[in-house]
This record gives sequence, structure tokens and C-alpha cells, in this order.
Amino acid sequence: MSPATQIMVVTDGACSGNGTADARGGWAAIVIAPDGDEMVLTGAEAPSTNNRMELTAAIEGLAAAPAGADVTLVTDSSYVAKAISDRWLDGWQRRGWRTSDKKPVANRELWERLLVEMARHASVTPTLVRGHAGHELNERADALAQFAAATGDASAPPPDAPRPGDQMGFDIS
Repeated sequence: MSPATQIMVVTDGACSGNGTADARGGWAAIVIAPDGDEMVLTGAEAPSTNNRMELTAAIEGLAAAPAGADVTLVTDSSYVAKAISDRWLDGWQRRGWRTSDKKPVANRELWERLLVEMARHASVTPTLVRGHAGHELNERADALAQFAAATGDASAPPPDAPRPGDQMGFDIS
């Protein structure tokens, strides 16, 4: 059996008017293969919240990574990173999708989708980075997510952003 492929998935979510009825959300995931080839994914949702967009970015990035990979999930969302690393997900499931103070877990359907995508991989290791602090790939994912939120058009990333079709040799399997 060959060793698992090492993949990096850099994600970010954004939401203008977070928590309001007219909130516009966007997300981005940059999936990077061991040879440096990458795939850029973006999407938008309205109404939405920042937490939904952060989670969706992680879900879509993991979905794009090949099954069986060792994935480093780079995020500036402590919500996503700590749910994985501090095992909040395990506790929520044990308590019937309730928080420690017995309230229903917000965004349960997204957390369940994240668990499905995580289970496809040999491992998923979250790396929490500080947002808007100069981490080049996080800054890029943020710009893509902001653009998707502002335009509501997942198919139109900024002109300087690589598009999935631009990486014709992208093969991480």
C-alpha cells in the first residue's frame, strides 16, 4: 500500500452583513497538490453567516482533495479548527448534537457534511492561522471569498486569481 498523498487545503469564508436577512456570503478553498499544482474553488450564498461560509469552504476543499490523502487544513476560523482539534465534534455527537450548555449545535447539517468529508481522508490536521496577518495563501483565499460574497458569482473570481481550468495538469490522485 502506498503512503497517503500530502495535500494542503487553504480556506476562508466572508460575509457582508453577517447575521442579517440580506447577508451575502462567499467562500474559497485553494487545494494544493504535493507538486504545487492547485485548484481554486469559490462559492456564494445569500442569506448566510460568516461561520456557514468558513464551514462550507472547509467542506468543499476537503471534497476536492483525493480520498485517502493526509490533509493539512489551513484556516483562520477558530470555529472550524477547534471543532476538529479540540474534539468539539465528538462531544456534540455524544450529546445528540447539543453544546455543553445543552443548546442545539448551530449549522449541524454542515458539521455532518464536514464529518463525511473528513472520513474520506487518511487524516485531516487543522492549522489555525491569524487572519489578515500576512499569511499569503490565507490572504488570497480571503480575497476570493470576499469577491464571491460581493458579486454573488461563484464562477467569477478576481482576474488575478487562478481558475480551476488554468491548472490543466492538476492531478492529486
